Amino acid sequence: MKMLRADNLKKSYGIKDLLNDVSFLIREGDRIGLIGINGTGKSTLMNILAGIDSAEKGELDFPHDYQIGYLSQTINFDENLTVLDTVFQGNTPIIKAVREYELALANLSIDGADETFQKKYQQAEELMNQEDAWLADTNAKTILSKLGILFLDKKVKELSGGQKKRLGLAQVLIQAPDLLLLDEPTNHLDYKSIRWLENYLKDYKGSLVVTTHDRYFLDRVTNRIMELSKGNLHEYQGNYEAYLMMRAEREEEEARQSHKQKQLFKQELAWMRAGVKARGTKQQARISRFNDLKESVSTSDNTDNLDISINTKRLGKKVLEIKEANFDIADKTILKDFNLLIQSNERLGITGENGAGKSTLLNLITGKFQLDSGTIDLGETVRIGYYTQENEGLDESKRMIQYLQEQAEQVEQKDGTSISTTEMLERFLFPRETHGTVIEKLSGGEKRRLYLLKILIQQPNVLLLDEPTNDLDIETLTILEDYLNQFQGAVITVSHDRYFLDKTMDKLLVFKGEGIIETYFGTMSSYLDSLELSKEVLLSDKKVKKENTDSDKIKVEKQKLTYMEQKEWETIEDDIEQLETLIEKLQSDMFNHASDALKLQDIQKEVTLSESQLEEKMERWEYLSQFVNE
Repeated sequence: MKMLRADNLKKSYGIKDLLNDVSFLIREGDRIGLIGINGTGKSTLMNILAGIDSAEKGELDFPHDYQIGYLSQTINFDENLTVLDTVFQGNTPIIKAVREYELALANLSIDGADETFQKKYQQAEELMNQEDAWLADTNAKTILSKLGILFLDKKVKELSGGQKKRLGLAQVLIQAPDLLLLDEPTNHLDYKSIRWLENYLKDYKGSLVVTTHDRYFLDRVTNRIMELSKGNLHEYQGNYEAYLMMRAEREEEEARQSHKQKQLFKQELAWMRAGVKARGTKQQARISRFNDLKESVSTSDNTDNLDISINTKRLGKKVLEIKEANFDIADKTILKDFNLLIQSNERLGITGENGAGKSTLLNLITGKFQLDSGTIDLGETVRIGYYTQENEGLDESKRMIQYLQEQAEQVEQKDGTSISTTEMLERFLFPRETHGTVIEKLSGGEKRRLYLLKILIQQPNVLLLDEPTNDLDIETLTILEDYLNQFQGAVITVSHDRYFLDKTMDKLLVFKGEGIIETYFGTMSSYLDSLELSKEVLLSDKKVKKENTDSDKIKVEKQKLTYMEQKEWETIEDDIEQLETLIEKLQSDMFNHASDALKLQDIQKEVTLSESQLEEKMERWEYLSQFVNE
């Protein structure tokens, strides 16, 4: 059994201890969820495990043939390579064989008559047989398909940020290393891809360490949780649900110990104030004990406690109404005769296919884009707070305190009192000694937390949140969810995070592409369950229909073909060949139009229809062949 051992790892960043003599063991089959507040060192630990960074002290021990694959939050690819060259970039013999085979296959599809291409294809096929790489090739194609990567001939520089993230995930999964390190793997995945990834990782033969904000993902994939806090590592056996139970028990015990320490402290304080004259050497131990208690009580009181108690501006009855809206962008239909009425205290979640226009709808509401036709009418009292994916207006050359004070010197709370931006920063888990830090030195998650604070202190009464769970830690998300449930205004959020949507939204807009938008009243989980139920009913209907058809076939007792069946038999093999050729051509067209999502959908429909026709023809051929006289 292959294992990785970490002994006494130490790492600091400025005055902050990220890892303080941290030790742990990763066994084969471990599914570890690495969690902690942003800035505590999760990505630093992942970088150390991947060999990108090194600890100041301590060491890692693992076998010489131990392979580690790492999906980091920052994807660095050679921009001039094709997707094909990038995704099969591993150095193992199997990956090399698959890369050569896929390249030869791609060239052959361009010019099947080229003798050089034919020869290279034969050589690649022999190498695939030699390395027994066919299963790896099938697995690779499944991964690429499930992650929506259908553009192998495109250059990396032509891809969007989300496509590059999915490409990085595909690359590391295809390599199938002994240890998978995945930093926020669900970012830029839709709910279908996330579900597929959950099932894939549950069956993965190697080990896994994952950092993610997606708590359903953590719960379904992990069997062990490691929590980083103030340089220390706390381990819990089980999934996320088990972690919550055990952490609650641990904190209750710590609270009991803290209470006991406070009682002892009061006793010692009373004794010290009494000024006992006989304080000789015999009493020195008691004085030392008092000083220790004083320090421990002070430390225990200084626990992390993110609090959002910011007031909101009054919101009138009229909030937002969209009528007969139409909008196309880059020859893609986003809205088609779309109507939407938003009322005060609305909780609307927007989810669905990637690239279908979810974020575009928020940009239309805020006026960044203009409708082709139709109207968007905002109420007079509406004050929008727009939390975008890109930290808009976050000047990284400024210091934290300066950045916030430009928005407001004082922040009004729900009880009507005001606090300073300095106090607000502390409530958002930024210690006072860090307030002068230049923003560019913050971690990605800390920047997102600061950006969120900047939006909230403007006291909006309508919140537009675009993928708010990306790069925020679970503790911040939990507090944000609680804030939204008490928020006296309307909330519209774009998200694929099922847990977040379940806790905060009671109505969904599901974008399906081509301007098709479904409205669903209920939670994200109930919506997904309804999809599964519909799928099961459809499969059941098909099964019954097939059984009835088979039963009818059994009842038919015949010896030869009818005249019309004989005519059908004479052409059916040509029909099958034509359909197979058409499907191959359509699949090739999908690669050629990979950048055009609308065209891809049209081609996919043709492929599905053609495959269905081919299946019917094959079944028909099988039936007719029983009565053909040889």
